[in-house]
Amino acid sequence: MNKFGLAILAVPVAGLGVLVWNMLVPAPQTHSMTPPDTSALQQGAPIAEVSLPATLSENARIGRRAFEAKCAVCHGQNAAGQNGVAPPLVHPTYRPGHHADAAFLIAARNGVRAHHWKFGNMPPVEGITAGDVRMITRYIRELQQANGIE
Repeated sequence: MNKFGLAILAVPVAGLGVLVWNMLVPAPQTHSMTPPDTSALQQGAPIAEVSLPATLSENARIGRRAFEAKCAVCHGQNAAGQNGVAPPLVHPTYRPGHHADAAFLIAARNGVRAHHWKFGNMPPVEGITAGDVRMITRYIRELQQANGIE
């Protein structure tokens, strides 16, 4: 085969290589999780309006009690957040496709550096177990679903 034939063959092979590369390499994720403007809210006011589901599963009811004991002081009643204190967890930022359930456990154990909101870093939560966090996460997920966040 001459050089011209090799050049002609190289074009479709290169195209196929680019096609395979684009299929294997994930597309860069754009970040559309813009926090809402809270400047008109008073310090400590709820950030999100949270509609409660008609019923909660047994695990979510257990999670609600644990949330109220350990998380509500910062994240507010029904995970609605508190302006100037902590973000709402009933918000698209925390949907399962962006923050998996394991992210809640990691946050509770290790704390979190501020990256979505400007409330400062979240410290680790003292005296909470992995089981507690699983139930709290179930509660948050059911609140999210009741508010159209999936």
